[in-house]
Amino acid sequence: QVQLVESGGGLVQAGGSLKLSCEASGSSVTSLAMGWFRQAPGKEREFVGAINWRGRSTNYADSVKGRFAISKDNAKNTGYLQMNSLKPEDTAVYYCAADLAGAASTRAYDYDDWGQGTQVTVSA
Repeated sequence: QVQLVESGGGLVQAGGSLKLSCEASGSSVTSLAMGWFRQAPGKEREFVGAINWRGRSTNYADSVKGRFAISKDNAKNTGYLQMNSLKPEDTAVYYCAADLAGAASTRAYDYDDWGQGTQVTVSA
């Protein structure tokens, strides 16, 4: 089992940037795919982006494509979600997840372990 801890959330004005971190323990991120999902109040959890185990393949939701970027630092055993040009509609709790199969899946049920989430609030 992989333990994941997100950090870096907060309050930012529209147009601003935040960088979320997801520190893993219990397994090396070298062999894991890492995904990011978010859930806004009253809405279902939705896919944001993912990176495969090699770090060479990424997937993004259309709503964040060109604004968000996912990366992994194997030395720090940490994944990242860089969020730029933030919009009020990006406000949500953001979750990172680990997929032992190593693919950059867009489907929540493919992920084996989840972090506790970090709140991102974007003001207009």
